[in-house]
Amino acid sequence: MVLRPDALRRRLLRLEEVISHLGRLASARQADDDVTRTWAIERGLHLGAEIVFDVGNHILSAHYGVSATDYEDILVKLAAHGVIDAALRETLRGLGGFRNVLVHDYLALDPDRVREAHRKAPDQFSAFAAAIRAWLNRMTS
Repeated sequence: MVLRPDALRRRLLRLEEVISHLGRLASARQADDDVTRTWAIERGLHLGAEIVFDVGNHILSAHYGVSATDYEDILVKLAAHGVIDAALRETLRGLGGFRNVLVHDYLALDPDRVREAHRKAPDQFSAFAAAIRAWLNRMTS
């Protein structure tokens, strides 16, 4: 596999859209039981996580020739290769499991856990996008 910086940049742009939408949903004054808002938040969190793991997996396989065993391992290996720092890796810890809950365990979603993830996600996703852009700049300049 060949590293495709343009494909990574397109995904980061989409991640920024997700961040923007999640931010607007956080500031919107709506009832806690608004199903449309809840679904939008859950979809945004899911999409953001998918982009993080898609970007990370592409970098690991295309640039470093390694594969991860699961979503959390993508983050561990990105940190091990210096793509993201240890602090960001720690901030993102648990994102793989949360992604799996969103996708597979949706019947048992804890609303408090979703609210907490929603509160943190814009900053976490922004930090990830910044780290990947910095790494791309180092690799392509």
